[in-house]
Amino acid sequence: MTTQPRWIKSSYSSNGGACVEVATNLASHGTVPVRDSKDPHGPTLIFDTSAWSTFVASVRSGDFTA
Repeated sequence: MTTQPRWIKSSYSSNGGACVEVATNLASHGTVPVRDSKDPHGPTLIFDTSAWSTFVASVRSGDFTA
């Protein structure tokens, strides 16, 4: 049996649900899937856990500005 993704949205999402969802429960398998919450049956991007960790650390440190 394969592990199914448990999709979550950020607690900071206050824009009516137009955001991305992530399934961090698969990180122990080496991947982090990400999808558009408006299109749950659409494509899913699969990131390596190290790439995802680097991305999240960069967001938290303010490397991406609007």
